[in-house]
Amino acid sequence: MQSGAEWREKARKIEALGYDILTVADHLPDLIAPIPAVLSAAEATTHLRVGTNVLNNDLRHPVLVAREAAAVDLLTDGRFQLGLGAGSLRSEYEQIGLGFDRGAVRVQRLTEAVTIIKGSSEANG
Repeated sequence: MQSGAEWREKARKIEALGYDILTVADHLPDLIAPIPAVLSAAEATTHLRVGTNVLNNDLRHPVLVAREAAAVDLLTDGRFQLGLGAGSLRSEYEQIGLGFDRGAVRVQRLTEAVTIIKGSSEANG
C-alpha cells in the first residue's frame, strides 16, 4: 500500500465488484493497522461492511477493544464486524517480547475478553 488514496480506491473497487465485506488482518508485519484501515474503507464506500480478520486478543486490552469497536460501528453506521482471535503466530509474540502460552491458555484469555467486550457493548447500548 502506497497511500491512503490507493487504499480507499481498493475499497471502492471491492464494493463495485459486489463484495459484501472487506476485512483487514491483524499481523505485526502488515503495513496497515486494522482499525484505521476499516474506518477509512467505510468512509470511501456506501454499503460495504468492514471488519477485522482477526484482532489478536493478547495484543489489546478488551475494554479498549470494546470502546474502539463501538466507536467504529457508530462511525460506519453499523457496518463494522469485529473479529477476535486467540493469537497463533509465535514470531509476533517474540517480536514484542510477550510469552507465547499454550493454546488452551490463549483461548481462555480470549473467552474472558469476549465476555468483557460483550458486557461493555450491552452496557453502552
